[in-house]
Amino acid sequence: MTTVRQRRVGKGTEAAEDQPSEETNVKPDGKIQPVPPGGKLWNILSITVGGIVAISVGLLTSVYVATLHENDLWFSNIKEVEREISFRTECGLYYSYYKQMIQAASIQQGLHGLVYDNKTESVRTINILERMNVYQEVFLSILYRILPIQQYLEPVYFYIYTLFGLQAVYVIALYVTSWLLSGTWLSGLLAACWYITNRVDTTRVEFTIPLRENWALPFFAVQIAAITYLLRTHLQPAQERFTLMAVFIATFLFSLTWQFNQFMMLIQALALFILDCLDMLPTAKVTWLYIIQISGLLLVCVLQFFNSMILGSLLISFNVSVLIARTIQKNLKKGGLLNRLGKLILHVLLVLCLTLLINKFIKKILNLESDEHIFKFLKAKFGFGATRDFDANLYLCEEAFGLLPVNTFSRLSSTLLFYIYGFVLFLLTVAAVIVAFRNLSGSNQVQLKKKVEEYTVTLKPDAAYSLVHTVLFGCLALSTMRMKYLWTSHMCVFASFGLCSTEVWKLILKCLHLYTSQRTQVIKYSIPIITLLYISFKFWPGIMDELSELREFYDPDTVELMNWIKSNTPNTAVFAGSMQLLAGVKLCTGRTLTNHPHYEDKNLRERTKQIYQIYAKRSPGDVYGILRSFGTDYVILEDSICYERRHSRGCRLRDLLDVANGHIMDGLGENEPDLKPSLYPRFCEEIKKNLPSYTMHFTRVFQNKTFHVYKLAKHK
Repeated sequence: MTTVRQRRVGKGTEAAEDQPSEETNVKPDGKIQPVPPGGKLWNILSITVGGIVAISVGLLTSVYVATLHENDLWFSNIKEVEREISFRTECGLYYSYYKQMIQAASIQQGLHGLVYDNKTESVRTINILERMNVYQEVFLSILYRILPIQQYLEPVYFYIYTLFGLQAVYVIALYVTSWLLSGTWLSGLLAACWYITNRVDTTRVEFTIPLRENWALPFFAVQIAAITYLLRTHLQPAQERFTLMAVFIATFLFSLTWQFNQFMMLIQALALFILDCLDMLPTAKVTWLYIIQISGLLLVCVLQFFNSMILGSLLISFNVSVLIARTIQKNLKKGGLLNRLGKLILHVLLVLCLTLLINKFIKKILNLESDEHIFKFLKAKFGFGATRDFDANLYLCEEAFGLLPVNTFSRLSSTLLFYIYGFVLFLLTVAAVIVAFRNLSGSNQVQLKKKVEEYTVTLKPDAAYSLVHTVLFGCLALSTMRMKYLWTSHMCVFASFGLCSTEVWKLILKCLHLYTSQRTQVIKYSIPIITLLYISFKFWPGIMDELSELREFYDPDTVELMNWIKSNTPNTAVFAGSMQLLAGVKLCTGRTLTNHPHYEDKNLRERTKQIYQIYAKRSPGDVYGILRSFGTDYVILEDSICYERRHSRGCRLRDLLDVANGHIMDGLGENEPDLKPSLYPRFCEEIKKNLPSYTMHFTRVFQNKTFHVYKLAKHK
């Protein structure tokens, strides 16, 4: 088991916005008023200072997480095998392809090894570039090979520094998004500070470096920043084209680097759909965003050798359905309130039906079943019937896929983030509901001009998008803890925008009958500055203590196992075991695996369930037959799984296997009435007794406090 331990001593003022608000720069006829020369100079100065601050904060964040990683593991001092073991579970699998490309005789041979890979899944040849999102590893390895840096920088450092550098891009993108929404870079600085002080809930890059989300989320943040700019009014055609290109590139890179891209962009498409239906976004721009999502995903599909899971995604079906439905219902945004509501309900039903029909048709044609485990998981998670499906229960029992823990909100509240976020969210939601009602009812804007001015912020498309975006991703985070990083980072942006927004403070002061222009400006800058000072004084000492705490990587049992495998087994040996451990085996030793943690393939899921019978109640002959059918030479048993205590009864791996096999679970507690006692004892326990029925098939060749390795006999 991988742990860290304490390191042993003996071992080696901004005063104005960067852009004037639309209220002061736009004439009643829609023309933009010229900005005075003094105002232009001030804007240039403000943008320059704000840009310098953004880059500085981004780089400091990158250095901060890199230092935490070094201090936590003493990465610069540990051996190569220890460094590789620190890339746990699927992280190790992804990094292994980078290492494979680096060690290949040539780039062409490295690419050939990925396209025709027969070491990731035994007795099968698979295309890694099709199955997994590893183009970033390919690109980085090629870059490392062609740049003259081999003598100065080890491959592992080139890799991790790139990821830490992307954190700078991430923070800068959040900073810019908040700046665009509020009109002041002070808002961006506050968003960045909240991101850093809430690091536990906004990122996990320092201990899961190669994870796909750490590659993808910076590009997602860039895409959101570009969309925020795109939704501004009075853009010049050249600006709009440039921004659409930026949105496309960011969308493409986000889709290329994470297998869950389609689900995140589906939520984004739902946000656009809701706002378009409520007439709160320009339809033409929404259409372009739908097309960009489809084209970006299809381009990734081509690069991934026409990956069927992408073609069968709900995102493509939904976006196509929206475009078709809009063509059918051309007069959707005309008429009175009841008429509009009727059309809207019909439109939603039409889009829903078309989405399901198109998706069903595509999956039928392609015989697609790669993502069925996700829908089984969602069905069971939200109470649509209990399931005995092994894959669905494997997700349900993992804490990362459970509900967001309540203590998350107490941590976010300690920095004032959650309190301010909740206040801004409530205020803008109420205002947005009023504006949506006014849009649907078709009220005369001239008659309601004074009332509308109170809710100007919700009439701005970028603010409306940010509101719905944070609500939908908030729902996702509340239901699935692993997805909280998509919400909490945007929470920093949304709260800082609300705290620094002229429109929000104008609305509040008007409701309190205290509004004056000077008072609004004073509050707009003083409250964020006070908040920044509070955060700095409260959390700066803790950050310094965190940076001064020195620990080191310590996992002697796994290190011993990997060294034994490299020294005592042939290069062609095939290993079976838990998918988390086998990812490390591939990275550290280069041996062939029977299964691995990249779970988005039906055949692999069935194979993993079969391999995991080593922890079920099965006969030695059955287990031997299963393992040999996958070409297994060695099987690794882990005491931490066989005698698991981390999960409660019903969620231990052995319990999931027992239920899936129709057997009664171990220990005190209820069992479903149709479950029967097994005829055999648990394999992982019984094999250690060296009974003849086991030793005729399995010979123990290695053991320590954590692992037991058995060599399989090769019967004729």
